[in-house]
Amino acid sequence: MAGGGLTHLDEKGQAHIVNIGGKAVTRRRAVAQARLAGAAATMAAIFGGGLQKGDALAVARIAGIMAAKKTADLIPLCHPIPLTRVSVEIEPDGDAAILIRATAETTGRTGVEMEALVAASTAALTLYDMAKALDRAMVVSDICLLEKSGGRSGDFVRAP
Repeated sequence: MAGGGLTHLDEKGQAHIVNIGGKAVTRRRAVAQARLAGAAATMAAIFGGGLQKGDALAVARIAGIMAAKKTADLIPLCHPIPLTRVSVEIEPDGDAAILIRATAETTGRTGVEMEALVAASTAALTLYDMAKALDRAMVVSDICLLEKSGGRSGDFVRAP
């Protein structure tokens, strides 16, 4: 197979959507994170509700959930997935950063890693947008899959 065994490449090395018709329907769950770092005063304003645009935490949670539901529209080779649950948790990471964790779940034939990753990164970008008037030097980083369960490939947990 051309492409070194990548599932989104066919035998000729051309991109295609993976055929999931023969996969078993299982409960699938993924947790992803993103981090937003900036000035301590900016992070305090986000958590204290001191932004002109309103409640940044509520807006970021909703944005992350909406983004997870739209993942197949954003990532070309992702299947549309009927999500059974999406949650976005936002917490301080010291004085000058925020950690966002997104969880996506489904019962289906393919995983929800991309949905969790899109949710976490979109929530982080939304916080950036809400606070950029205070701090344009903020950095979104550490977008990664923390864990996943279900499916043929089994469970995955990122090493600390």
